[in-house]
Amino acid sequence: MTAAIKTSSQGKTNVDRFLTLLRVMLIGLLVVGFFAFVAQQIDPNNPFARWANPGATSLTGAQVKGLVVTGLAQGAMYGLIALGYSMVYGVLGFINFAHGEVFMVGAFSGFISTNKLAEAGYLEGNTFIPAMILVVLIAVVISTLTAIVIERVAYRPLRGSPRLIPLITSIGVSFFIQNVVIVLFGPGAKGYPQFPEWLLQKRSILTFEIEGTKILVLVVAAISMAALWYFVERTKTGKAMRAVAEDKEIAALMGINVNKTIVTTFAVGGAMAGMAGILWGILFRSVIATTGFLPGIKAFTAAVIGGIGNLGGAMAGGVSLGGAEALAPIVILEPLGVSGVSQLRDAVVFMLLILVLLIKPTGLFGERLSSEDRA
Repeated sequence: MTAAIKTSSQGKTNVDRFLTLLRVMLIGLLVVGFFAFVAQQIDPNNPFARWANPGATSLTGAQVKGLVVTGLAQGAMYGLIALGYSMVYGVLGFINFAHGEVFMVGAFSGFISTNKLAEAGYLEGNTFIPAMILVVLIAVVISTLTAIVIERVAYRPLRGSPRLIPLITSIGVSFFIQNVVIVLFGPGAKGYPQFPEWLLQKRSILTFEIEGTKILVLVVAAISMAALWYFVERTKTGKAMRAVAEDKEIAALMGINVNKTIVTTFAVGGAMAGMAGILWGILFRSVIATTGFLPGIKAFTAAVIGGIGNLGGAMAGGVSLGGAEALAPIVILEPLGVSGVSQLRDAVVFMLLILVLLIKPTGLFGERLSSEDRA
């Protein structure tokens, strides 16, 4: 027996000891970084702050609040995308890595429709709000149809196959959609049109100065999540989705149309991704063919952090991830003297994933898996 799997009298393996050491190191990094940040805010010239980072400076309250708002807005979009990952995994038990491209299709749909409406003069004056409602509807419908086509063409023929096969297929579908978009629109970034000044202005809410676009993102994300919760928990179709997620065979015996329910699951997940796509376009005003890749991976990370298959956990995981991405580089890493922290936001995301999996492998709110996955 190798040393890697030898156990002590207490039954702990060397792997267990390594994981414990990793937990202690990550938690220690968080604690030391946070206290260094607090010390810098109190007095950037105190010995501890100078030891941790000789170039330490304090942040103003407005800067901290700005980071919080940015994290919440970006996290809300991650949460909307993560809902699709959790829903599909809950029903079919595999990760649909093409879901990020469904989000990207929504963002591209918004780019096309907003520019066409801007050329026609509908993004000005009293016609702006009706025009934006139309843009949102177009993005949601096209993303929903994209998700349905993916399920029907790529995944349904593979149902019942080993899980590795649809997983690899989803990666292939992702690259296929990316390249179709490149062929149709080119590889360069596509910009959204200029929005009215009143939408971009900052407004004071509970001492927070928040841009109108971020307020829009937060409000729409909250409404979308509430509507999804009501749909899943209170409607007949939602109950059918939960029954299929629990046990497809028993659900079929009870008269539930499993294929229709799975299509509905993809459709609802696609609608949430489309909503996130148009919000992403409004907030960042730029989209490229690979826009869905990194946000998709982060949204999957958010779903795991919240608890895969748990819809509330997916949204909470997204908000947590967005907050960590915005705050951790400034609050944890920069006080420790790490340079170029703005380039380390992606690393922070996956460090958070590792930490959560080390402490609570089922996610912050617990997994919700089918009877087959729990077996």
